[in-house]
Amino acid sequence: MAANVVESYVPARMDRLPWSRWHWLVVVALGITWILDGLEVTVVGNIASRWTEPESGLNLTTSQAGLAASIYLAGAVIGAIGFSYLTDKYGRKKLFLITLATYLIASFLTAFATNFWYLALFRFIAGAGIGGEYSAIYSAVDELIPARFRGQVALAISGSYWVGAMMGSALSIVLLNPAIVDQYYGWRIAFLLGGVLGLAVLLIRRYVPESPRWLAMHNQNAAAEQTVADIEGQVRRSTGRDLPPPEGPPVLIEYRDETGFASVFKAMFKIYPKRTILGLTLLASQAFLYNAIFFTYGLILGQFYGVDAASVGYYIFPFAVGNVLGPWLLGRFFDTIGRIPMISGCYLISGALLAFTGYLFLQGTLTAVTQTLMWCVIFFFASAAASAAYLTVSEVFPMEIRALAIAIFYAVGTGIGGVLAPAIFGILIEGGRRADLFLAYLLGAAVMIIAAIVEIFLGVKAEGQSLESVARPLTAREEATGAPA
Repeated sequence: MAANVVESYVPARMDRLPWSRWHWLVVVALGITWILDGLEVTVVGNIASRWTEPESGLNLTTSQAGLAASIYLAGAVIGAIGFSYLTDKYGRKKLFLITLATYLIASFLTAFATNFWYLALFRFIAGAGIGGEYSAIYSAVDELIPARFRGQVALAISGSYWVGAMMGSALSIVLLNPAIVDQYYGWRIAFLLGGVLGLAVLLIRRYVPESPRWLAMHNQNAAAEQTVADIEGQVRRSTGRDLPPPEGPPVLIEYRDETGFASVFKAMFKIYPKRTILGLTLLASQAFLYNAIFFTYGLILGQFYGVDAASVGYYIFPFAVGNVLGPWLLGRFFDTIGRIPMISGCYLISGALLAFTGYLFLQGTLTAVTQTLMWCVIFFFASAAASAAYLTVSEVFPMEIRALAIAIFYAVGTGIGGVLAPAIFGILIEGGRRADLFLAYLLGAAVMIIAAIVEIFLGVKAEGQSLESVARPLTAREEATGAPA
């Protein structure tokens, strides 16, 4: 065997592990990022109308409040691209520490904003940090979790975003109540609390190891073997039983640099063009739906239903519950029933329900309560669909370019479906015409239904399959040698 080629059982050894306390550590330490993101985004959604009041210290226009959300997303797009390249090149662990630090520092500094441009700057930087988190975290989760649990774990972690949303809505009930906290300080305290929580998460993450798969594919096979051995030791101690032997042949790895945009575009457009269409469609459609509705949630309740800013949290909380329950209750079916039927079904149902709700909104038959109830049902399915979209793009491309591929899909999908949506909806809400918003709802429904159709024809049956079976590593040789030890 050539000097630069090694035989690695690392993937097989990781996939055959039983569930243990160590896997819970990974889920908590990495998944809590989504709780932080949900907390901050929900607070912003709730306080958008507060920012338009002179007492807040900002006195923004409605369109500026919507633009602030778009700036956050634009930062996430740029951060995803930049940090993801470094994630593939220098490792998952280094980058998920750096990106979280960037995010929490910027969120903390947002609390001291005195005008729109100061606010926009630090919202952009916070977005860059969370954009980098998407790539680093999804890559690490896919590579550390056994194949038979990968789908439900990925959906559960994505769904935890809405745990943060519930926390954010509960906080807003207190912090946006002028009888409890002054209007100038309430929203600022929310950002400060997010920074403190982020610091605690940063300390927990030190105990999550580098991805053994990444080490094996980057000329560090000895370190990969040692990392897996340490993980196996922890699993044995927590489960109290011996581990089964690895299943399947080893991976033959030929070391060469396959990190970079050239490798990503080759995989996207030459090796896996159908998967490229699939990933872009899934991410763009869910991005439009979520960013259009959620970032303007408080504005819609205030403009059309007369809900005071201090009471928006009461409506966000049940909406967040529906979003949590979707991926948590449906997640296991993505590993049993399968990716294609579950993803296409969730997209189709949420799109159809959105069109129906838009019609009821146009007719003026909904109240703030019934509008929220309808959104709860819609996003029970849409939340599972959105989580599955990120799962799809993270598992169907080769390991060496996984983070960068996730970032490119996230960036393009968010750029198509997300960056313009909050600003457009903010302008339409300011116009006060139900018919304009109904057309926007129909557009959101249409893109979700189209995504369901694309999934039916181009979806990948990745349930229960190792990452190396779903997408062969670029540095792996065709032949396999030996049998599991």
